[in-house]
Amino acid sequence: MPTLGIPLAPELLQPKSCWILSTGVNGYARISGSGLATQAAGNRRFEVLTPPRQGRVQVRLLEDGYPCWLSVDEVVGQARSTEPWRPQQLTGAAIAARIPHVLAWVEQAAQQANTYLWGGSLGPNFDCSGLVQTAFASQGIWVPRDAYQQERFCTPVAVNPGNDQLLRPGDLLFFGTPRRCTHVAIHQGNGRYWHSSGLEHGRNGIGSDSIHPRDQHPVANHYRAELRGAGRVERCHDGSTLP
Repeated sequence: MPTLGIPLAPELLQPKSCWILSTGVNGYARISGSGLATQAAGNRRFEVLTPPRQGRVQVRLLEDGYPCWLSVDEVVGQARSTEPWRPQQLTGAAIAARIPHVLAWVEQAAQQANTYLWGGSLGPNFDCSGLVQTAFASQGIWVPRDAYQQERFCTPVAVNPGNDQLLRPGDLLFFGTPRRCTHVAIHQGNGRYWHSSGLEHGRNGIGSDSIHPRDQHPVANHYRAELRGAGRVERCHDGSTLP
């Protein structure tokens, strides 16, 4: 294994070696093509899964166990060898105390010029689950990357259109079909939520909508019809790979 702290060079990208990024990079969905799976910010760690080929290396991002492909050219000289990541587990009370700061982060992100970006998690452009994950990570709370994984990760909270009595600020709202969660938002309070949505059924970026029928905006109407449920973040991700 490479010596701890050594800068990343192509020949050091060996399976099971761990690296910490000094800058944000794209995480691609496949070995070729421009499609994103996610993005990784500076100070995130990754483990190499397979030797580089075709100019990319398959890795697992350690904080959320998320697999993706990194461009070798983008990470050479932009990471250093490190020990495997050790998750910081917080109590439910400690997480609850940080929720106001999570929401403040989202509100600030919404005030910046942004558009929806599939796989976006660096900002200012995000996808729905990238916005949620990065907002919580800004306060040291790691949750899974994708919306359906976040749904499984949370403690369920009962909700339906027009009824937010059990929701707390910071709870996650899940939308989609009866078979699968395809969209996630973060509850502000009183049934309103922040989310990053695309151009087809959204604002092409971060916006605020409501689960209450009195909100007749087309975006609110669309997602209210797809509301699946809600969940509360009461633990931190341990870095394991999720299905």
